[in-house]
Amino acid sequence: MAQTIEDCLVFLNEARDTLDELALLEEQEKQLGQEEAHLEESLEAEKKIMTDTIQKTVKKRREEIRLTYEKEMSKVQDQLKKARSKREKAKNEGVKDRIREETAPLWEEIRDLKVQHKTLMRQNHVPGYCQSALYYSLYFPHYVKEYFQLLLLVLFFFLAAPYGVYWLIPERKPLYLVMIYVADILLIGGGYIMLGNRTKLLYMETLREGRKYQDQILSNRKKIKKITAGIRKDRNESLYNLEKYDDEISRLQQEMSDVATKQKDALNAFETVTKNILTDEIEHNYQTRLEQIQDKHRQVSEELRLVMQKVKEKRLYATDHYGTYLGKEFMDSQKIVELCNIVRGGKAANVSEAIAIYQEQITS
Repeated sequence: MAQTIEDCLVFLNEARDTLDELALLEEQEKQLGQEEAHLEESLEAEKKIMTDTIQKTVKKRREEIRLTYEKEMSKVQDQLKKARSKREKAKNEGVKDRIREETAPLWEEIRDLKVQHKTLMRQNHVPGYCQSALYYSLYFPHYVKEYFQLLLLVLFFFLAAPYGVYWLIPERKPLYLVMIYVADILLIGGGYIMLGNRTKLLYMETLREGRKYQDQILSNRKKIKKITAGIRKDRNESLYNLEKYDDEISRLQQEMSDVATKQKDALNAFETVTKNILTDEIEHNYQTRLEQIQDKHRQVSEELRLVMQKVKEKRLYATDHYGTYLGKEFMDSQKIVELCNIVRGGKAANVSEAIAIYQEQITS
């Protein structure tokens, strides 16, 4: 330890200078650390921008390829739908022609039967309404369908109609319903019986003969329905000359398959070749900027390493040379200046006395 005031002041000034140098180095270390962190953030941000650009570009190019081929497939699909529609239309026309051709004799026979039936009725002066299918369903039912029609008419005229009329009356009473049913039975039922008696009694034989014509007509119609159903269910389409449509459909299906194969090949080529080329191009575009940031980061990191080493050495030097005498509390430039002032003022001859006086001043 210095024995004279001059040596004491030299010691304190050297300690102060050392601490000032340490403070400057620590500030430089802090600034370099902040700069290094900023450069790391910039480097990561730039890499992220590059990665995002690669991903967006690759996705966009891939989508463009997919949409291009899908657009072509959509066009072929539309053509395929039209071709199938034309084929179905041609088949339907062929089916209709075949039905007309195979049922023509039956239709011709039906027309002849109707003429014969009409002639028979006229010759015997039978009213025209007796020729209708409804009349035969009402008075000469032979088939399940005719009995069913008769049942529906009975339910309508003797159940639904009277009850409907009853609900239209503002003031509904059970007596009114009875009266409606009685009137209905008398009018509808009486009319039915009267019409039947009038026609059957006068024209029974003619009506029975007409029933035969009607049965033959219904029989022919059943045959026509059976033939029609059989033709529509027939899976043999060779009769309809659909070869040109089938050829067109086959061609379009092959074209669709070819486009799908090309799309698959194009996407595969993109994933294995084009994607890598795009990635390399984008990375090349960012390479200069990334290298600049990386170089700057290396420089700052190296400077920071050197400064940290100097800080470490300076801190150890200060501790070894001055800290053991001053103590941790007075390893401060401002406090050392205060100690120097105490020594210069002649109040203390050494560092220990200066420290003691300083602490007394603080506590007093």
